[in-house]
Amino acid sequence: MKDHTNGTLQKPIHSGFDAKSTVHDVIQGIDLSGKTAIVTGGYAGIGLETVKTFARAGATIIVPARDIQKAENNLKGIKNVTVEAIDLMTPASIDAFAKKFLALGRALDILVNNAGIMWVPLQRDKRGYESQLATNHLGHFQLTARLWPALKKAKGARVITVSSYGHQMAPFNFDDPNFLTREYETLQGYGQSKTANNLFSVALDRRAKAFGVRAFSIHPGSVYGTDLGRVAPMALFQQMGTHDENGNLKPEVAAKLKTVEQGAATSVWCATSPQLNDIGGVYCENTDVAELDLGNIEHHYDDPMSLRGVQPYSVDAGNAEKLWALTEELTGVSFAVD
Repeated sequence: MKDHTNGTLQKPIHSGFDAKSTVHDVIQGIDLSGKTAIVTGGYAGIGLETVKTFARAGATIIVPARDIQKAENNLKGIKNVTVEAIDLMTPASIDAFAKKFLALGRALDILVNNAGIMWVPLQRDKRGYESQLATNHLGHFQLTARLWPALKKAKGARVITVSSYGHQMAPFNFDDPNFLTREYETLQGYGQSKTANNLFSVALDRRAKAFGVRAFSIHPGSVYGTDLGRVAPMALFQQMGTHDENGNLKPEVAAKLKTVEQGAATSVWCATSPQLNDIGGVYCENTDVAELDLGNIEHHYDDPMSLRGVQPYSVDAGNAEKLWALTEELTGVSFAVD
């Protein structure tokens, strides 16, 4: 097994694409006819753009959604798309969705774990687990585990988990992942859930590549026009320097944000590009494999293009294995990749 921490895999491959590349650029020449994709949260923001792109390329797409009505409204008119119910904080709901899909007997070519919540006040699921961890990581781990037979059947499937630069806000706290003994800080909760996304992809790829399944985590970039930060307090954005005292996004910041078509490009590229046929378990951004952040990258929140690079702790093989074992314990889901 190659050690991710020495940067063997985690370095740009000079894909020919960049931060300005759009879904239209990366899907060019790719035919998804006869392929099946599942995109969680594929009815808003970059998830919706991902679904539209897959549909234009000929795929059949299932969108698991918590808000069925909103999903059906937003996906109206897009061909070959079906909406199904799921709540990533409710294990029985995940199992019911997966069981229904597996009953179709279809191979699953692309799974995009795209749904997520960000910067929410402290909430817990019925198990007592913190909501950002439960939604962003635990729910997607369980979903991927349940869908494994269909992924394996595809003989070349890809699993994309939408992470974030936010992983830089916190490593995974193995001692107290659910904030039972430490004070809750929403940015710490979000950060560790995104670190978990990266580590999950490392551990999944190590197990799944023998079956032709590759896993990737991605940072879409700072995207204009998504509703991800809808419940975050304005003071947070002002503290980061992105919004003025009246709560308006600063024009100079807005000018540097990605469009939704640019934001979804890395998801689509990782899900479909032949350039990644022999690579996996890496964190990608700006439509390429990201470079390790060894303290050599200056980050400024009012310059979204500087928010790049991946922390070594979040692609470390040892941490990835430790998280896999803990996640199986927390979810009660044994994810045997065989």
